[in-house]
Amino acid sequence: MPTYIYRIQPVRPEMLSVGPTADEARIASEHFDYLQGLLRAGLLIMAGRTLNSEYSAFGIAIFNARDDAHMRQITAADPGVAQKLFRAEWHPFRIALSQPNKAADDPLPPTT
Repeated sequence: MPTYIYRIQPVRPEMLSVGPTADEARIASEHFDYLQGLLRAGLLIMAGRTLNSEYSAFGIAIFNARDDAHMRQITAADPGVAQKLFRAEWHPFRIALSQPNKAADDPLPPTT
């Protein structure tokens, strides 16, 4: 199954610096629930976001999808995209290196 990288950015960047409106918070929660469902279905490999709150902030996800049409369906069904909280783009992606099952809080290797 092909792999895709998915990049989203808030349509209203102030959502991150000032805080979300009630509607934005609701939609962001729906978006997170949607991604959790895709993870359970085996389509989502990983997802996360940058920790900055400026205009350059973004989130990424890496998916397995059948083809471009399937990836378009995944994007269109994302509540954050459908309700215009986020703008999204995706691209076919080849993972060159990965470390499966590495916990996010594992320490960095020691420096010499």
